[in-house]
Amino acid sequence: MLWQQDQGIFYEFEPDENWALFMENVQGTGSNRHFCPEGYYFSYTGFVRMNRKEFIQGNVLRTVVWGVVWILAIFIFAESLNLAELWLSRTGWFFVAVLILGCILCFIRRLVIRKGKQFSRMIISFWQSGKAAVINSEQLLQWTRKHPRLTRFLRARLDTTAFSGLTLSILMLALVYVLALLLGIVEDLITSDAIAAADIHVANFFFMFRTHALTTVFIWMTWLGKSQVIVCFIVISIAMLWLWRKHSYILSLIIVVTGSEIFTNLGKLAFHRPRPQMPVYAVNTFSFPSGHATISVAFYGFAGYLLIRFIRDWNKRVNLFFLTIFIIIAIGFSRLYLGEHYLSDVLSGYLVGAMWLIMVISFSEWRGYQEKSVKSGSPVRGARTISSVLVSAALLFYVFFSIIYKPPFTSVPPNNTVVVSRSTDIFTNEQTKYTETMLGKKQEPVNFIFLAKGDNQLVGAMQQAGWVLTDKADIPSFIRALKAFISGIPDYTAPVSFSFWNTKSQDLSFAKVTGRKRSGNAYHVRIWRTGFLLENGDHIYIGIADADESLKWGIIPKIAPDLDSQREMLYSDLDRAGKIQSFYKAQLVKPLIGINFTGDQYFTDGKIYIIAVQK
Repeated sequence: MLWQQDQGIFYEFEPDENWALFMENVQGTGSNRHFCPEGYYFSYTGFVRMNRKEFIQGNVLRTVVWGVVWILAIFIFAESLNLAELWLSRTGWFFVAVLILGCILCFIRRLVIRKGKQFSRMIISFWQSGKAAVINSEQLLQWTRKHPRLTRFLRARLDTTAFSGLTLSILMLALVYVLALLLGIVEDLITSDAIAAADIHVANFFFMFRTHALTTVFIWMTWLGKSQVIVCFIVISIAMLWLWRKHSYILSLIIVVTGSEIFTNLGKLAFHRPRPQMPVYAVNTFSFPSGHATISVAFYGFAGYLLIRFIRDWNKRVNLFFLTIFIIIAIGFSRLYLGEHYLSDVLSGYLVGAMWLIMVISFSEWRGYQEKSVKSGSPVRGARTISSVLVSAALLFYVFFSIIYKPPFTSVPPNNTVVVSRSTDIFTNEQTKYTETMLGKKQEPVNFIFLAKGDNQLVGAMQQAGWVLTDKADIPSFIRALKAFISGIPDYTAPVSFSFWNTKSQDLSFAKVTGRKRSGNAYHVRIWRTGFLLENGDHIYIGIADADESLKWGIIPKIAPDLDSQREMLYSDLDRAGKIQSFYKAQLVKPLIGINFTGDQYFTDGKIYIIAVQK
């Protein structure tokens, strides 16, 4: 939107409109709106007779007030580090990412509804201008004269009047891109590259957030991709296409569904990838690629394509597009949350579905170009009413199926313990001496091994040493932290941010706070169960101690670089409480300086305490 000032009045107009014609029509008029002969609508707004100095001063004042309000809000928010840590840790990023994704989709939807047509006209204008400039250039004319056959081929690929032109070119480029992405995921899976390492971390991460309520919600979402529901929806869709005399699309619908399903089953047979170890319900098929993710893109994507193609209202088209995207994302996300698939399974399923969707849309568009001269028949009498009944029947079947269908739910598999003669035998490779990121990149080395008869003994020792057992990081604990922030009462049991060891997030977390507020000097200990036992029956636990030194930018906790001082403080607390039965100190890794996941530097002498906890 451009602005022009004339006699103290700010006029608003579109960049592609004729400014001279606008001024000619509206200058000297007292109305706030005018229709020119070409049908353009112009409006002008602003502060009448406001000079430039007053206008700038007003805007600067509003900017300062706005900035102060938001900075003050962030500062107050950061005063409760319980809440800040939860939001800004790996736990917080999970909730923030979901919230941001929803806001982005809503913003884009609104932007497309309001400005989509103008943007498309602008793109077309740029394309035509650029095309004309390139075609009329002397260098291109010389090149076309030297290569006449290639010139005819390229012109045919960019022809907008035929399906074999620009339409097919765009679809083929999209198909090649999707195939390249799919082959990249397959290569990573075969070579056990970064995405394969991320699969296990993501599966363990989602396991930490499972609650009964959310599991119920995501089970309903995942049934949208269940075979029984999809078959019902396909039958209803075929009936509706028949009612509306869109017979040519029935074959396309059958092709996209059957083709994507056959391709998915062949992929499962080819890779024989087992399912994740902690699913909500048992499934007897292989994992790669995800059939639910594939059918979500293939069926719901094609249904969305048909509706968008035949509905004329722009707002409804945009809303249908984003509704389709939401259903596809919801089905794939449900597979991750329920632990039925790995991340790469869902991504590959999306790509397989997209591949078949592109091919079938290409086929449908080609048939549409071929049948332009054929007059389509009118819908069956009462098609709208019958369609409403069919849609209602499909939704009732989905609800009824979701209520009565009870899959074989699984329980958490027990940890298989391994007996070792020495506690340091748990370090089966160099990677297990360090914590790691979600992609398996090394982070800080662990600095404690605890030997205890069980969780109760270890938790009791830590609590008697002055450490508080923190809550599990989930939605209820976040709500409790939010209430504590609002009431001004510090919540010392607020969850500690996630860290990973051997692909698992910590099993136990402890915190120690100096002072009433957790605005600094908050100490943390993260502890993992290893699944190893000593010959005397002691369970072996891995731990790491660190501390929040300060806040970066006023909101992000900054980890203290000296890991050794935090290690020694925890040892001293346990020693003073008389909770150390025996201990020794060993060199685990070489002294090193590194960077953790928040970008903070740390250093350590690489030593570790092995502590047998007193009963």
